[in-house]
Amino acid sequence: MLSFSSAHPLTTPVKGIFTPLELLNWRHSPGAENTPTLGRITLNSMQRDHLTSGVPQKLPSKDLLQWDQTLFKDERYFELDYIPEHFSHRDTQMRALKIAARPALRGARPINCLCSGPHGTGKTTAVLKVFEEIENYTDSVVPVYVNCQIDSTRFAIFSEIYKKLFKYTPPDSGVSFKRVFKKITKYLIDQEKVLIVALDDINYLFYENTVNKVLYALLRAHEVSAEVKVGVIAISSDLSVEMSKALDPRVMSVFLPEGIYFPLYNRDEVRDILEDRVRHGFYANVVPDDVLNMVIDLVEESSDLRVGIDLLRKTGLRAEISARKYIAADDVVHSHEKSRLVHLTYSIHSLREEERDLLKLIAEQEAKIKAGDLYKKFNEETHLGYTRFYDIISKLDSIRLINTDFTGRGTRGRTREIQLRYEPEDVFSVLAGTDT
Repeated sequence: MLSFSSAHPLTTPVKGIFTPLELLNWRHSPGAENTPTLGRITLNSMQRDHLTSGVPQKLPSKDLLQWDQTLFKDERYFELDYIPEHFSHRDTQMRALKIAARPALRGARPINCLCSGPHGTGKTTAVLKVFEEIENYTDSVVPVYVNCQIDSTRFAIFSEIYKKLFKYTPPDSGVSFKRVFKKITKYLIDQEKVLIVALDDINYLFYENTVNKVLYALLRAHEVSAEVKVGVIAISSDLSVEMSKALDPRVMSVFLPEGIYFPLYNRDEVRDILEDRVRHGFYANVVPDDVLNMVIDLVEESSDLRVGIDLLRKTGLRAEISARKYIAADDVVHSHEKSRLVHLTYSIHSLREEERDLLKLIAEQEAKIKAGDLYKKFNEETHLGYTRFYDIISKLDSIRLINTDFTGRGTRGRTREIQLRYEPEDVFSVLAGTDT
């Protein structure tokens, strides 16, 4: 049974989640010691007295989850960034990534790759699993993972590479990119290392117009010295971005990536993956078959496995709050309201302040709005120019937060109308969460 050590004492109820009365309704009842399928949280007498002070004593039914029990065997399995030990249904893609990295193990330049596919299809996990294997096999290859939603400038990306090599981050100011770049290449030469950089969500570099500078610096590093060997793995969920057309010809001529496509998981694959998470993350009999089928249906509806993983976590927490030893269909229906917004939440959290301001402005409109009218409102609030406005509109469209449609009603027949893809209330809710 799962037990929490005294290093993490529960001295007060968690605000907004548990109240003393809720905890008391989960009190220890006769025969509970013989319940092997649920984890137990150990509290000392002082902590228990604190929770019971001033609250009527009440023993629950044996069918209820007790206050010192949990449904979760290992909650990490329901975190969206968790890397599972067993990664299923991506053998072909993993094999292609390993073949591309193989030259680096021999001290040669690795093959560049482009991992593409819809959201929630295992692209990031596959790359991180291969990086893990490389680091366990040799120290002559340095794999570096960069999240371009967070680090979208050339300096920020090379700072991540610098941190991996030297174990500390270069100063944000007072140090030129040229100096950072030179120190990285010198280290690779002196230590005889091969560098592989994974640019996750590289499509964000297109939105910020920094992709050519970043790739040019990485892929043409060998021009500084022939001894520098660098490979790039680009990861993109935006299938509308055509690399061959969007990249500078000078960059494309040296990038020439091996394409590795990650299709949507089919229903049987979704079931297998979620059953594995349930088996390792929950205790036995917590998720009935009909509930799991509901979750699988919602994953198919959203075409995003992350919705199912997040939904299992939220339903488990809701069942615990209701003091039940199992997840019910009502938990799925209620929790789906939040889990269905996984893409919206991820996308909004990646936006800069002025990008969120424009998204909020669009959400405040009652109907479609012409780009010119929207720009006037945006300029009045932010004082930013039309070029920045245009770039933000293109980005919001590319990450599927808005729709932009050209009409024939303008003076030149190219008026663009803009409309939100989500319900305004959902956008306002997520935006409010980014301000806390």
